[in-house]
Amino acid sequence: MVIRQSLEGRSILLIISGGIAAYKSLDLIRRLRERGARVRCVMSEAAQNFVTPMAVGALTGETVFTQLWDRDAEQDIGHIRLAREADLVIVAPATADLMAKMANGLANDLASTVLLAVSSPVLVAPAMNPAMWDHPATQRNADQLMADGILFTGPADGEMAESGEAGTGRMSEVMDIVTEAERVLDDRPKPLAGKRAVITSGPTREAIDPVRYISNHSSGKQGHAIAAALADAGADVILVSGPVTIDPPADVTVVDVVSAQDMADAVDRALPADIAVFVAAVADWRVSSQAPEKMKKDGSGQFPALDMVENPDILRGVAQRKENRPALVIGFAAETEKLEEHAKVKLAKKGADWIVANDVSEGVFGTDRNSVTLVTKGGAEKWPASSKDQVAMRLVERIAERFETVAV
Repeated sequence: MVIRQSLEGRSILLIISGGIAAYKSLDLIRRLRERGARVRCVMSEAAQNFVTPMAVGALTGETVFTQLWDRDAEQDIGHIRLAREADLVIVAPATADLMAKMANGLANDLASTVLLAVSSPVLVAPAMNPAMWDHPATQRNADQLMADGILFTGPADGEMAESGEAGTGRMSEVMDIVTEAERVLDDRPKPLAGKRAVITSGPTREAIDPVRYISNHSSGKQGHAIAAALADAGADVILVSGPVTIDPPADVTVVDVVSAQDMADAVDRALPADIAVFVAAVADWRVSSQAPEKMKKDGSGQFPALDMVENPDILRGVAQRKENRPALVIGFAAETEKLEEHAKVKLAKKGADWIVANDVSEGVFGTDRNSVTLVTKGGAEKWPASSKDQVAMRLVERIAERFETVAV
């Protein structure tokens, strides 16, 4: 999967304080750097009991700062410059002790001194025993930090690594911290801000009996990628997803469904919308009546005949609506031959504005790449084979251009 360089050119200062969750900071460094960020680290004395400066330095490729009274470090950069040169400061894990220092303006070590001098946004990821998090003093400190403009991610619920106790106090997952950092630092234009989009993704499952169903190989990767790209462009996104094994995109409202009728009903509830993109591989047929018990072999060597009925055509139903029709309706067509020809027929038959025809002759389902042709009433445009994330970004760029043109 291609990782978008969402933090390219950004400088992040990661402050690691002393807690067992400090081991997650190593993965956090890697994920931030994958996205193009420069990461420098300050480690408290206690943090060094859990991870070593050598390990942190190996991952950042930078000097690791540990002492306030380090003459060489102070001459080279100084704690004031260290604070001022960061676009974002992340404190992960943030212990109860460090949060107390922050809330009360104490500065008796390098980490607390830097935090008192910083002018950029500060994002803290608390991690501590549930009793410590629930203590009135910690809650007062958290309230004060929020009032001071400090941003929080977590803590999360779960079992504590060091004690086995369960409750609120776990550090947020690494990717949740990364997502929040991306959100804080994202100052790009949002061309689809104020627009509402409905996306369908994944397969549907049509039950035959309690243990069998009709489905297909759709992984949901392309639909989910488009939902993520639309949200990244500022749209309010509702993702109606059939059964998939991939994680939902950030900043997207997900509605999980199973059957084609479930999906049609969920799409209807999600309207009105400005944009509708139908990527899901919806089963065309379902059995007219699900068997109440598991169907058994009868020795004939033949599967019992199934009475099939047609599923609702979700794309056509939305594209031909008289009321609440989205301004832009886009369908997907999985084809093994004559992509452009079949897509043009589907465009006219369904009443959609665009059809994205993807070539599945070489097994696109479940892979990370796609080869598509965008078909509109004005013609066809074949895009070079690329990752599904890149297809999604290119499609969203075209969607934004369409709305910009209409607005003009």
